[in-house]
Amino acid sequence: MKYISTRNNNKEFDFKTVFIKGLADDGGLFIPKSIKKYSNEELQELKKLNYNQLSVEIINQFSSDFITKGELSSLIDKSYSTFREKEVVKISNIGSLKLLELFHGPTLAFKDIAMQFIGNLYGYYLSKNDEKINIVVATSGDTGAAAIDAIKGKNNLNIFVLHPNNRISPVQRKLMTTVEDKNVFNIAIEGNFDDCQNIVKSMFSDLDFSKSINMSGVNSINWARIIAQSVYYFYSYFKLNKETVSFSVPTGNFGDVFAGYLAKKMGLPIDKLIVATNENDILHRAISKGDYVSKKVKETLSPSMDIQLASNFERLIYYVNNSDADITADIMNKIKQNSYHIEKNNLETIQKDFVSESCSEQETLDIIKKNFKDNNIILDPHTAVGVGAANKLSFNDCVVLSTAHPCKFPNATNNAIDKHEKLPEELQNVLEKDENFEVLKNNTENVKDFIKNKV
Repeated sequence: MKYISTRNNNKEFDFKTVFIKGLADDGGLFIPKSIKKYSNEELQELKKLNYNQLSVEIINQFSSDFITKGELSSLIDKSYSTFREKEVVKISNIGSLKLLELFHGPTLAFKDIAMQFIGNLYGYYLSKNDEKINIVVATSGDTGAAAIDAIKGKNNLNIFVLHPNNRISPVQRKLMTTVEDKNVFNIAIEGNFDDCQNIVKSMFSDLDFSKSINMSGVNSINWARIIAQSVYYFYSYFKLNKETVSFSVPTGNFGDVFAGYLAKKMGLPIDKLIVATNENDILHRAISKGDYVSKKVKETLSPSMDIQLASNFERLIYYVNNSDADITADIMNKIKQNSYHIEKNNLETIQKDFVSESCSEQETLDIIKKNFKDNNIILDPHTAVGVGAANKLSFNDCVVLSTAHPCKFPNATNNAIDKHEKLPEELQNVLEKDENFEVLKNNTENVKDFIKNKV
């Protein structure tokens, strides 16, 4: 399969380049030149597979020029061998809704599903190439811990994680900053997640710098993460045995819900993808009325969604503008100037696949409280937003992506129900261990200097 950039569809790339680089040199995002659409007969065959086998079949569609199917199968088995659920994910009931539990990996968040795969994919690549790679990633809370767990201790790999100082939960932070492996570096930026993300993008765009350190990235813009995340949409659809299904997805950077959009483009009978946001509601405003103008980031109980610029939205912009790279580049320039409003015809196209809703802080607490009372289930605040969005839109029979274990957000659940889940026993020690991270100003050059001194 060949890939192109959302800002230039003339130049082709292979999967290895897409995976290792993460971001195109022109600042665009990689997408496949074409996408295979499964027939009904092929979907019925996929339905017979377990989670690991399904992952192999779907991911192989996009990576066969890089890794053989047999090697991919071994890599997938290794990636998911430490998950608490044999089938990686679990579907449970919450009233009339279904919860797709995605938090059974080593760092208790959906990011583990893609990140464990990516970590082993780096290992596979480096086993065949005599290189050293420096991974730089921004996190709004969960990506960093998942990436560190997947990369720690691996030879010829360093990982630098930027998180917004004092703007993620203490448990999220400690899952990153208590890791003792010498190839792990945590950086707390005096700013918000968007600031962290902009620094990382700036470093990728500085080709002299990025090439000098052989820089790679595992943020949600990395196509390997998107394809790994698309698998659980297929899996849950097959398990529910319905003709069509809708998904409510708590999201900030649009990566997880875009994976659902990819699944739909591959032929999965998805009705609607609900984009569920907290008070940082740029995606809700964009999808409901075309307003893609960012506002000041608010700190909320669901910090992984405290984002005002959703990087993966560029891929949707490309598709709804008839795969026109020039128009996409022009729109991204408007977004950079904070002056983009979605045209009516494009908005109508988006709304064929997406609906959206947002939840306030009080609504999030009320949802946690109500579901504990009615169903004896403790929801993490991000999942609560997904449930709230489905309820507000009257989607009474849909799948809510449960993106994190509630034990990671004790402040939110204590506020709602005066109760919190404990960390699993094997992770309890992070609460007492010493932390190690560097606090830096919101300045790209400072971060570059820090990284250069470490590599």
